[in-house]
Amino acid sequence: MHVHILGICGTFMGGIAAIAKAAGHRVTGSDRNVYPPMSTQLEALGIELIQGFEAAQLKPRPDVVLVGNVMTRGVPVIEALLESGIPYTSGPDWLAREVLHDVHVLGVAGTHGKTTTASMLAWILEHAGLKPGFLIGGVPGNFSTSARFAPGTRHFVIEADEYDTAFFDKRAKFVHYRSRTLILNNLEFDHADIYENLGAIQKQFHHLVRTVPASGRILWNATDANLAATLAMGAWTPCEGFARQAGNGITWSLDQPEGGDFSKFVVLEGGRPVGTVRWNLLGAHNAENALAAIGAARDAGIPVSQSIAALAEFKGVKRRMELRGEVGGIAVYDDFAHHPTAIASTIDGLRRKVGGKRIVAVLEPRSATMKMGVHRETLAPSLAAADAVWMFAPPDLGWDAGGVVAALGEKGRLARSLDELVDGLAGNSRAGDQVLIMSNGGFGGLHGKLLEALRRQAT
Repeated sequence: MHVHILGICGTFMGGIAAIAKAAGHRVTGSDRNVYPPMSTQLEALGIELIQGFEAAQLKPRPDVVLVGNVMTRGVPVIEALLESGIPYTSGPDWLAREVLHDVHVLGVAGTHGKTTTASMLAWILEHAGLKPGFLIGGVPGNFSTSARFAPGTRHFVIEADEYDTAFFDKRAKFVHYRSRTLILNNLEFDHADIYENLGAIQKQFHHLVRTVPASGRILWNATDANLAATLAMGAWTPCEGFARQAGNGITWSLDQPEGGDFSKFVVLEGGRPVGTVRWNLLGAHNAENALAAIGAARDAGIPVSQSIAALAEFKGVKRRMELRGEVGGIAVYDDFAHHPTAIASTIDGLRRKVGGKRIVAVLEPRSATMKMGVHRETLAPSLAAADAVWMFAPPDLGWDAGGVVAALGEKGRLARSLDELVDGLAGNSRAGDQVLIMSNGGFGGLHGKLLEALRRQAT
């Protein structure tokens, strides 16, 4: 079968392309931004890529077209597709029908932590010899790719995100997957470009909960009031709570020394110690992610002791506090954080790692929600634990970031161009600084440009 994918260079649709190729289909695709690393990854798989969205790409006629959620009415290839009669569907729907229909699906949902938790879970299953398929919105350090599938796969881990499916299907992606084991990490307001308020997102999460069979399992963050309210709308599946501290109704919790960095912690099941995790990750949020992954793996038949052994070898995920380089004692990190809660958690994790060293936080407000200014009142508090903060405010930001900088006082700085930001960071950094660059995009190659500027400065 010839599968043609519109919007193929996004992380999700690129993963779908890899899975379709592994399933034996001929795969082609197009995007407006066909460039490395996704373009080279896809080309290495033998997938033909087309630049742009012109109608001519539908000839010769493919057997089915998968439409990414970046596509809208009015785009030439979409108008031609609707006129042509060629079968079309969304990536999530195709994945559900062609791949997930007869496997044990383990879904990971929530506003934060999906990629890291899904990567942990996939690695635990791999370590146990189950050879899972997976589709994750990042590249796990224990694997060479963000997606994998082979005929005969019995378990599939998927990062189940709540963004809409396609221009013709405005449901959240995750309702398509029919998860048997479901992790709910947290629930906050996000994706303001498609959801009016928190209640609209909760309704989608409620629809997700409705799809989990009674013989399945839901692992949920028992300290999250929004998740509690969502589950109160109806749940027909056994639920296991996880939280940092043990308590009533909490199945999975942890114990570690007060003030520790969570590089070592004891796992508690029903308040009873069942093993100790010693690993390379830091921060309370990652420890909680691990609890969720351990509980989900148990539902797939993996003993807690085996999950703990796997986590000791977990290598993390690219762009999750990833050290990109160090020059003259100045460390430069890359992190995907782009929501105030994730920003605060990331800074806290780095603080636990570096102690009293100066943390310089650099933020690009790039997501649709950030550009709409939804989080402008909570950004300054989320950045407050850093010693210095640089806000990037490009011309298309849509709101005045000066208020955030002013609220940060003397530690706040504003940059309106990438060159200004590089010069400001290089000129004001000193040995021992930990520069934490946060964005859900490439940030114009800031990491490499800063490291190069620091090298020039050092010579």
